[in-house]
Amino acid sequence: MLPHKKIESALQSAVREVLPDADVSTVLVRPGDPKFGDYQSNALMSLAKTRKLNPRQLATDVLAKLDLASVCEKVEIAGAGFLNFRLKNSVLVESLQAAARGEHLFFEKASSPKTIVIDFSSPNVAKPMHVGHIRSTGIGDALQRNLRLLGHSVISDNHIGDWGTQFGKLLLGWKNILDRPALECDAIAELERLYKIINAECDANPARLEEAKAELVKLQAGDAENISIWQEMTALSQKQFDEIYSRLGVKFDHALGESFYNPWLGEVVNDLLAKKIARESEGAVGVFSDSSLPPKEDPFLVNRDGEWIDDPALVRKSDGGFNYTTTDLATIDYRLKTWSPDEIVYVVDDRQSGHFKKLFAIFARWKSDDAKKVKLIHVGFGKILGDDGKPFKTRSGDTVKLGDLLNEAVERAYKTVSEKSSELPEAQRKEIARVVGLGAVKYSDLLPNRQSDYIFNWDKMLALQGNTAPYLLYAYARIKSIFRKIEVNLSLATRHSSLVLAAPEELTLANHLLNFGITVEAVAEEFRPNFLCNYLFELAGKFTGFYENCPVLKADDVATRDSRLALCDLTARVLKQGLETLGIETVEQM
Repeated sequence: MLPHKKIESALQSAVREVLPDADVSTVLVRPGDPKFGDYQSNALMSLAKTRKLNPRQLATDVLAKLDLASVCEKVEIAGAGFLNFRLKNSVLVESLQAAARGEHLFFEKASSPKTIVIDFSSPNVAKPMHVGHIRSTGIGDALQRNLRLLGHSVISDNHIGDWGTQFGKLLLGWKNILDRPALECDAIAELERLYKIINAECDANPARLEEAKAELVKLQAGDAENISIWQEMTALSQKQFDEIYSRLGVKFDHALGESFYNPWLGEVVNDLLAKKIARESEGAVGVFSDSSLPPKEDPFLVNRDGEWIDDPALVRKSDGGFNYTTTDLATIDYRLKTWSPDEIVYVVDDRQSGHFKKLFAIFARWKSDDAKKVKLIHVGFGKILGDDGKPFKTRSGDTVKLGDLLNEAVERAYKTVSEKSSELPEAQRKEIARVVGLGAVKYSDLLPNRQSDYIFNWDKMLALQGNTAPYLLYAYARIKSIFRKIEVNLSLATRHSSLVLAAPEELTLANHLLNFGITVEAVAEEFRPNFLCNYLFELAGKFTGFYENCPVLKADDVATRDSRLALCDLTARVLKQGLETLGIETVEQM
């Protein structure tokens, strides 16, 4: 068991003795301020607050029951009731040696693994994937990798936008102005051209709009010709999606588009009506407030001019068509029946937060028993901005296509690699540029707090200094270069036979390596990959401090050299695993 897990287990046992009714699942430890200890816990303060106890007295009572003599040098109470824990050097060494032997990499699988459905990316058929898709795709992929690392059963589902009113216009364009050679050359560009032309015509001519609606009705009614065209559009779009996902190294278990749920939409609305959850209004069907929440917390109310008025969620439009809410309700129902998840996670931008509040509230009213079995979570995120603080666009004002963005990232990285490492073969420079360029785009998107907007900046994301992917990739390659300098017959087993942690920089690095598991657990708990980005950046910095102050290959003796080589190896392994968890590949030479 890892040291922080031993501390948590002992602390939870002590809390149970003092407060038998306490929920000890929230009694956790986190990395502490090195001045005061290796780990700290503030859990006793919240336990005391809910029971109106003196937190410092509670900490004193728990400390009296706490047996950590075999793990910690000392445990101290600080402030209003913090507990600080300092590890024994022998425990630190023992944990690192176990990692060196391959017994763990400073993390443990979840003791109670969950089944988690994660819904992310969700591009639209007949439209190019654009820069905005990097957010949902990158965050979602990092989260699924992180959750799988911890042993959870993850089902990733790409809820593709393959149905809706736009298809009436696309069908009309396909039948009247399709350029088949252009379609074969660049299918998405041709579909985009069709839509723009017909959409403009529909705006200018009501008769044209009626033609488009008629095509949509035929599609929804199962007309063979329209279904066939729609299927071809979907297949062409999926080809584009697959090319982008392949470049990004992103995989899905399922890609069940909106159309998959069409057969159940009528049933959903009828059931909502029968249970009096939804009602008709002005020819449409919507779900209104049930007055169970205060107005400020009620997603079905909005304040206008000081008065709370209805803001219903429509589930059937006045023309008989369904919408996102209807489809999303059917989707939750299907996922529960098919996969029985403990959680369903939606990685969708924050502008949809109102939709998800309504959706989750409707589902809780519609399927109250099922709603108790699953936790529905919206993982929101902010926008990507240009230097002008507005949504990131091309110079001509168009949305930046994701494929073009990735191409430019790799081209810029290739130019830098060629300037700094011109001696490398071209094929190797191209491979390094691919890894660095794609990794830089992903990392710059994962680094900010996901709910913050951030400014897209090529120079910053491709810099070899600062908290960037190139910096971390270089740190990894730098460590691997150490091992290229030593004799090939120097076995890892020999190097890992014993570890000595004496220098302050060795201890600092070792303690930070131990925090890898705590970090990936925190990412999973709060769905925030930036925690892992910052951990890796700090790890690279602590390694630099160690390497500059603790000679490795020129160490005073073989035992010290081998111990420090073991630290180098462990750092490289954690860097590689951490970057892989973020969806970023590594290279051994830059």
